[in-house]
Amino acid sequence: MQRVRVHTGAALALSSLLLVACGSADNGQGGQPPPPTVMVVEARSTSVDVERDYAGRARGAREVQVRARVEGILERRRFTEGQVVEAGEVLFEIDPQPFEIALKRAEAERQDARASLNQAEREWRRINRLFEQNAVSERERDQALSQRELAQARLALTEASVADAQRNLGYAEVKAPLAGVTGLELLPEGSLVAPGDLLVTVTERDPMHVRFALPERDAALQRQGNGDHARRATLILPGGDEYERTGEVNFTDSTIDARTGSVMARAVFPNPDGVMVPGQFVRVRVALHSLDEVVLVPETAIGQGREGVQVFVVREGQASATPVAVGPVIRGQQVVLSGLEAGDLVVVNGQVMLQDGMPVETQKVDTETALDEARRSAVDAEPDDADDNGED
Repeated sequence: MQRVRVHTGAALALSSLLLVACGSADNGQGGQPPPPTVMVVEARSTSVDVERDYAGRARGAREVQVRARVEGILERRRFTEGQVVEAGEVLFEIDPQPFEIALKRAEAERQDARASLNQAEREWRRINRLFEQNAVSERERDQALSQRELAQARLALTEASVADAQRNLGYAEVKAPLAGVTGLELLPEGSLVAPGDLLVTVTERDPMHVRFALPERDAALQRQGNGDHARRATLILPGGDEYERTGEVNFTDSTIDARTGSVMARAVFPNPDGVMVPGQFVRVRVALHSLDEVVLVPETAIGQGREGVQVFVVREGQASATPVAVGPVIRGQQVVLSGLEAGDLVVVNGQVMLQDGMPVETQKVDTETALDEARRSAVDAEPDDADDNGED
């Protein structure tokens, strides 16, 4: 029995040695996990515009109230409400007959005054010759001169009456003061109108104005911008699309609204196709100032480390945690003011589990691909309807 126990113990010891040897062989062949693969982009140096978006409302460059300028019966409307009209186009006709009669009367009075002046001229020439021959007194000569002067004044008065009558006859046709879109008629045909009565409103749609409020600090940056470049503006339409035509900020108020701490500004945009509509809610993107020779990386590359804001840069196959100073985010890209150089390989995806000095494999992508990936990740991270409703 003793001999059997000895062989059994030896067998157990030999088995243990074989297991240890096998374990050591496995570890030597591939026990360490492979380096993680991270997505990197190459940092690029460029000059960028610092832009901000502001809410505003579109309105016509000019909105003119068309009013009657003479009294009469409104005979005819010659436009369709909401129609685009040209400057000088006839919108309404007021009964012209009273003004035609007044014009004829004024012209007759002018003709009479002209005849009287001709007679006074002839009388003056005759009396003046007789006075030179001492045939009439000086008093008679002065009377003839006065008659001529009175006739001249009467003719001038009748000339003014004719001009006034012609003007009133012209006002019988109410014309558009500018090119634009008409509103609703406010007085129907057949109405008796008086001078000053509002008939319709015409709104100029090309160009269009957008008024918006700038925070005090942004207004100061905008004023200190680089000339014409700082006045450039981009329009974001209600659907989120960018308007194809560029505008400019042509006015920034010089005073600050004490209630809101903001400054009123106005941008003007060409609108030849009528895409913009008065009253429309839009957003204005304004270039406040420029940053020269800064590095841009996708926003997803930015993280927080012990020393503050940092990114991971891959150098010689290892991830290096690099502190950076950052500026604004511009369309999904982070402005890095210092800490990076153009050409650095910056990790934009897969950096969550990284540590300083960890070996990594890299997959290089361009900036647009990295931004698209970030957008898809943001969409995937949004809760679905069931989560929003509290359903399982």
